[in-house]
Amino acid sequence: MFLAPSPKLVAFRFCTSPLRHARLILPRRSSIQVRAIATPAETKEGFEEMLAGTQRKYYMLGGKGGVGKTSCAASLAVKFANSGHPTLVVSTDPAHSLSDSFAQDLTGGLLVPVDGPDSPLFALEINPEKAREEFRSATQSSGGTGVKDFMDSMGLGMIADQLGELKLGELLDTPPPGLDEAIAISKVMQFVESPQYSMFSRIVFDTAPTGHTLRLLSLPDFLDASIGKILKLKKKIQSATSAIKSVFGQDEKNDDASDKLEKLRERMIQVRELFRDTEATEFIIVTIPTVMAVSESSRLCTSLKKESVPVKRLIVNQVLPPSASDCKFCAMKRKDQMRALDMISNDEELKGLSLIQAPLVDVEIRGVPALRFLGDIVWK
Repeated sequence: MFLAPSPKLVAFRFCTSPLRHARLILPRRSSIQVRAIATPAETKEGFEEMLAGTQRKYYMLGGKGGVGKTSCAASLAVKFANSGHPTLVVSTDPAHSLSDSFAQDLTGGLLVPVDGPDSPLFALEINPEKAREEFRSATQSSGGTGVKDFMDSMGLGMIADQLGELKLGELLDTPPPGLDEAIAISKVMQFVESPQYSMFSRIVFDTAPTGHTLRLLSLPDFLDASIGKILKLKKKIQSATSAIKSVFGQDEKNDDASDKLEKLRERMIQVRELFRDTEATEFIIVTIPTVMAVSESSRLCTSLKKESVPVKRLIVNQVLPPSASDCKFCAMKRKDQMRALDMISNDEELKGLSLIQAPLVDVEIRGVPALRFLGDIVWK
């Protein structure tokens, strides 16, 4: 059923499909409403709590691939911006979708202003190749591999030469899985620490699917410990070799390799502290009402708590709204979804989270007007 155009209606229309999953109602005021299976729970931890305060806050949205993380993250960013918070939304997923979600070219690894919201909204799609270059620059210096130069500075150049045929340098100069995301977030921290970017009071992260995110959460601890051991070993050897070099009048080399590793280590510590800051950071799990997705969300929640990452909210996306007359497909689908929702209410990890249900709608959520529409449904 289509509504006749009216000058008082909002300036964009949704088309309904033959299978109407949600009925869109365009009222005479500027907001858009939808009839859904359930209204998001009104709790003390609703959007008003997320909106309160001038202290900068970070929100990371993650979950299984294909559940709508990017749409939820983009709609949250638009909601913050329309509520008066200058906002930055960042995608750390190597397979970016923010450009598609905003219907705007956000590629290039630079901050791009988003057109439409009331307050400033910028988006950033991290360039994975640039993130890898960050790692290589931390392990390489001009004129040779970082491994060789680093071992030279430790007085182990002869050993490095003997091991050269094994090409260990190529192995160690190759970024491990998940490092591009960690360096990407640390690069964002460089942005927000600069006075030029101090305007942002809300930072929203659209993270990669669960497996990548879990590696990302554990990576700062791993790098902190690993780099710390390397630097500690280097200092011990350097203290012994520096005395010998001084006897023969050899100058100490400028230790760029260890300086870069130390800076990388500091960034990893900052990322770890950002993840665990209960006052400024919150991880929001996004899922869909299927048994597989709920099971994965439960494991993600367990891992988040193990890493001391604050998590309070669970978004269940694509929930079928009620219908007076169900087709056989819809009836079976709704039965499966109710079983998944029952799993959430009985799951030890998930039942304590604030539950938000977002309905399945028969339009594609793309562009700022559509994201505002979704934000009015989800973030209440």
